[in-house]
Amino acid sequence: MQGTLRKLKADHTQPIQYHLPLGDELVNLNQYFGKAIKLTFTGNIFCCSCGKKTKKSYSQGHCFVCMKKLASCDMCIMKPETCHFDQGTCREPEWGEANCMIPHYVYLANTSGLKVGITRHTQIPTRWIDQGATQALPIFKVQTRLQSGLVEVALGEFIADKTNWRNMLKGVSVDVDLKAAAAELIPQIQAKLDELAELFGATAIEQLDEEVVDLDFPVTEYPTKISSFNFDKDPEVSGVLEGIKGQYLIFDKGVINIRKFTSYEVAFEAL
Repeated sequence: MQGTLRKLKADHTQPIQYHLPLGDELVNLNQYFGKAIKLTFTGNIFCCSCGKKTKKSYSQGHCFVCMKKLASCDMCIMKPETCHFDQGTCREPEWGEANCMIPHYVYLANTSGLKVGITRHTQIPTRWIDQGATQALPIFKVQTRLQSGLVEVALGEFIADKTNWRNMLKGVSVDVDLKAAAAELIPQIQAKLDELAELFGATAIEQLDEEVVDLDFPVTEYPTKISSFNFDKDPEVSGVLEGIKGQYLIFDKGVINIRKFTSYEVAFEAL
């Protein structure tokens, strides 16, 4: 089976069910745990937006031209607090309306430890699965991506906003009382919340009282030492599949971040 890679698709089951998109095909990966598989990069990369062949992938699967012109590749996607839609300078205003000017959630998660994050309402629980979070708790619902970014920055002064991916893959995190963490953190940013309410309106930011979501990843054995595969250095990745967490395939010989190689043309083979 051969086709261009897209990020892993996941179903929130117990444990999570993963599929590997290769072009128009989907490979059910859970059936290969404990078995040897091989992924071989053909050397071809096709832009995930325009489909043209490109020598290098930018912004997770785009050619250089699309990376420079698409709103989804702008820096404000990585740093939502810098959203400039209201300034009339969004690269694609219609895309911004559909993806940024919609409800977002600010959440706490346990990935490699406690962290804060944001996601569109349509990406729950996908975002948490992609990050390898074993626990997640939405704590605020806001009206726009910009607002979610500003709340995240405020919380980021007290807790991490990044995942230590190596620790996440080692499975070293322990359960965190996310509700207790929220109860401790929210009062510390109350002044900022009041400021944002005055700026955007009293209903712009809604504090939530949700239940913690637990996620069970299909990993039979966590690695003690992390060694990464890279298609740009070695076109062949093979070994016994021991698990999947986040967007990483965990082999007996190393790990690979599938999302990093979006748009790479790859052949899949069960050995």
